[in-house]
Amino acid sequence: MTSRMGIDEDSGETKGGMWDLDQKLDQPMDEEAGRLKNMYREKKFSALLLLRLAFQSLGVVYGDLGTSPLYVFYNTFPHGIDDTEDVIGALSLIIYSLTLIPLLKYVFIVCRANDNGQGGTFALYSLLCRHAKIKTIPNQHRTDEELTTYSRSTFHEHSFAAKTKRWLEAYPFRKNSLLILVVIGTCTVIGDGILTPAISVLSASGGIKVDHPKMSNDVVVVVSVIILVGLFSLQHYGTDRVGWLFAPVVLLWFLLVGGIGIFNIWKYDSSVLRAFSPVYIYRYFRRRKMEGWTSLGGIMLSITGTEALFADLAHFPVSAIQLAFTVIVFPCLLLTYTGQAAYLMQNKEHVVDAFYRSIPDSIYWPVFVIATLAAIVASQATISATFSIIKQALAHGCFPRVKVVHTSKKFLGQIYIPDINWILMVLCIAVTAGFRNQSQIGNAYGTAVVIVMLVTTFLMTLIMLLVWRCHWVLVLLFTVLSLVVECTYFSAVLFKVDQGGWVPLVIAAAFLVIMYVWHYGTVKRYEFEMHSKVSMAWILGLGPSLGLVRVPGIGLVYTELASGVPHIFSHFITNLPAVHSVVVFVCVKYLPVYTVPEDERFLVKRIGPKNFHMFRCVARYGYKDLHKKDEGFEKKLFDNLFLFVRLENMMEGCSDSDEYSLYGQQTQNSADYLLRNNGNLTTANNDFTCSTVDSIIPVKSTNQGNSTVTSSGRESSQAEVDEMEFLIRCRDAGVVHFLGNTIVRARRDSRFYKKIAIDYIYAFLRKICRENSVIFNVPHESLLNVGQIFYV
Repeated sequence: MTSRMGIDEDSGETKGGMWDLDQKLDQPMDEEAGRLKNMYREKKFSALLLLRLAFQSLGVVYGDLGTSPLYVFYNTFPHGIDDTEDVIGALSLIIYSLTLIPLLKYVFIVCRANDNGQGGTFALYSLLCRHAKIKTIPNQHRTDEELTTYSRSTFHEHSFAAKTKRWLEAYPFRKNSLLILVVIGTCTVIGDGILTPAISVLSASGGIKVDHPKMSNDVVVVVSVIILVGLFSLQHYGTDRVGWLFAPVVLLWFLLVGGIGIFNIWKYDSSVLRAFSPVYIYRYFRRRKMEGWTSLGGIMLSITGTEALFADLAHFPVSAIQLAFTVIVFPCLLLTYTGQAAYLMQNKEHVVDAFYRSIPDSIYWPVFVIATLAAIVASQATISATFSIIKQALAHGCFPRVKVVHTSKKFLGQIYIPDINWILMVLCIAVTAGFRNQSQIGNAYGTAVVIVMLVTTFLMTLIMLLVWRCHWVLVLLFTVLSLVVECTYFSAVLFKVDQGGWVPLVIAAAFLVIMYVWHYGTVKRYEFEMHSKVSMAWILGLGPSLGLVRVPGIGLVYTELASGVPHIFSHFITNLPAVHSVVVFVCVKYLPVYTVPEDERFLVKRIGPKNFHMFRCVARYGYKDLHKKDEGFEKKLFDNLFLFVRLENMMEGCSDSDEYSLYGQQTQNSADYLLRNNGNLTTANNDFTCSTVDSIIPVKSTNQGNSTVTSSGRESSQAEVDEMEFLIRCRDAGVVHFLGNTIVRARRDSRFYKKIAIDYIYAFLRKICRENSVIFNVPHESLLNVGQIFYV
């Protein structure tokens, strides 16, 4: 072999011939040139289906917002009402809080920032990762950007968006800071999933004491715990069934509280309608001063559930959620708060039980039953949101592997996570039984909600700059208005940290440690794979047998690398004297997209000459995708591998005069490109062509994969038939899955906190999380774990 010198364009350094050979032999995968993109679009919903989904969304998304009237006025005035004018001021604050945050900010602005229907902090982060190189695990390649779901925009070099992008990408510290911000938002949403059921069910059950004042509070707590156990036990039925079960309850609830509100306004004091004037907010603060400021912690509870509204977008389309909110939720909430205020104008001593006291006696018990059921539904909103956001975090390498169950064949976003469900139940019962007081839980709840909203505001600022490319004046206006409102609330809830507000902070801190340590370990493991990978030139230098005995069968070597030979393979072949006749390096990676279409999921290429029988397969998934056990990952991998061999032989058999089409969708430019690659850089070895070394074909799982591909009507070549028969014989002989059983340890000279994080926390999480073999549905008898230890 003639040694040639290669030049590294980035560094200008002269490389040796081995480097040059390695670059040719195992370049990262290249896209199929000229492939026409059929842009993936969400299906359109008919009017009837939209109404149905809007109806269902009431039972899943809006229960939390809908049950806030149970406890808002009590938490606003925990020490009683001194002046009825304070009621008008508090009502005015509630009205404008509902208008500014849920209606204007979330329903009409933030919901538009969804990632093809996916909501939550990690969906926003995924959008940003596609528009700027801020992902902390550097496993992306330009071929990933060719996906039909990888929508992104380009910037003018001197635009404000381009400057922002360069600023974010400049230092790893900024990328890590952004990720930590996203993880904090995620952790506080999980905190909401614990606190919402506690305060909603406890507040609803408290209605028993209104009719029986001498009843012990222990009875209320026991009833609440029983209801919570039942609620979490229902989760495995899925959002679709739970939505149908709960939606009628919530619709009836909204109509009831809206109707009671109208009745109370008419019966007690219609002058409360003055609260629609913002002047009374100014008078409220001027009169109550610091006490009025701290009361914002209670007012804040009127908009709890808004963050779940955005995170639950995965379960329903945006249009359905917007329709339900504007037509049913928003008007009914305004009516019920106004009605309660009208009642308190004449009965200010009843502020502790304002909601139940304002109910007409004739319908008290029916409303109590519906209120209890609605409180259960309120819990469903944040539980569903927690499932969605943890699934997204898992795909970004920020959460230990857990079992994810898709509960609907129609809507892939509807999921259930058993492990998280039971953890939430235990923590929720602990909070309910520990506090036994909705006031302290309310303080904790407000703290969690406002932190999520602040995180969303910061992320939305970047979305408006990098994704929407709004004028900086509009971005500044949105950011300033949002921060003024939310920072005001945040300053108020800080006064109540010692009165229960510490709970979400502790919960969020615990989940933050788990998520960040897991992500840190994931990044370090990937860096180890990158630094310890073996040169492909070294492998090829061993010859067709790799210097070992080639035994019948196929070996699937799992790795996180899209190029190069993983360390586990070199470790294996240096310790055992045999390797399988066919070796496939399998790389499974998640991309910052919501889904990867099935026909673009697998990328296959050949490594080295044909007689080596070595391949690489990259399987790409979005954070919404799930490995379907019924289809089988292994079966789909082989279908795509066989199809690749057929297509490869078809391209080699083409001449310059041939006119052919891949699936009837390739342009003549594609054919020219493929023919050009077929003719160039052919060596003396007929088995060693450019197409077998550095070509790549994104294969599609179509019916054509089951038939022989022909070129200009000719029979497929004998070489193709021989190789196909060889591959099938090897598959029938047996398939072995090689998985790395990596043990991560902190170096001896590491600081004590790093040793605790790696040697104890990360090691514990690795021990309890799901194995990759379970995720890929690998039979136990076909699994071979290759152990290795590395130090960070």
